[in-house]
Amino acid sequence: MEQNTSIQEIFFKYLSEFQFDEKDLDYSVLPHFIKPLQSMAEVSNSGVQVFDLNKKESVFYSSNFGKLLGYTPSDYEHQNYQFFESKIHPVEREQLAVNGISLLKMFNAFSIDEKLNHKVVDEYRMLNAANKYVRIIEQYQVLELDKKGQLWLMLSIVDISPNQDDANGSIRCQLLNFRTGNVIPVEIPRKAELTLSKRELEILKLVKQGLLSKEISDKLSISVHTVNTHRQRVLEKLEANNSFEAVMFASKFGLIN
Repeated sequence: MEQNTSIQEIFFKYLSEFQFDEKDLDYSVLPHFIKPLQSMAEVSNSGVQVFDLNKKESVFYSSNFGKLLGYTPSDYEHQNYQFFESKIHPVEREQLAVNGISLLKMFNAFSIDEKLNHKVVDEYRMLNAANKYVRIIEQYQVLELDKKGQLWLMLSIVDISPNQDDANGSIRCQLLNFRTGNVIPVEIPRKAELTLSKRELEILKLVKQGLLSKEISDKLSISVHTVNTHRQRVLEKLEANNSFEAVMFASKFGLIN
């Protein structure tokens, strides 16, 4: 559980890097979305939510959101996003958090048009009110950008997956351009794809022990510049923002003990 918690902390720490100016956020648009989104949820029997990257919480749930899994609004009204996040299979919750960081980085690199033309399709397991894991499909996309073109409001639509025969399977994730139909499978990097050199692994293990670059330099009899070059390459290979993330990801992927 400690590792799961750490991965979630990394995800929300990454969200904190989004810097918003209240002048760039027009919250008056939100009420205009709610009525049609509620109607869409009722007609399609889907759960709909809106996640606010500025507030880092869900600002709208359709009234039938929890009904898909047998829950009532009173079950989750005081816990917001945390209630449903806690119902995701613990292993898959960790994987989704890692994927979430990679996907946000991808969206950030998109042009404004690309941000608006892509959606993510996830499939994973959640615990229902009968205490049984069922597979669900979640599609999420940009609902609103701020005035600078930064991701702000994200729309999520959740349905029960027809693939219940695969109830013990791992998560599936795809990035879909719904204008062109182009699909990009998004997979958590496998160990073979994340192979670090012997020296990089050696340095990362010392970083995990809390050693600074100068201390690593002295211990391995190499220059500080060489140490820092290896550390930068490790960050690039693991797509990590900092050494803490690199250590966490490398541990998760079985690269270091």
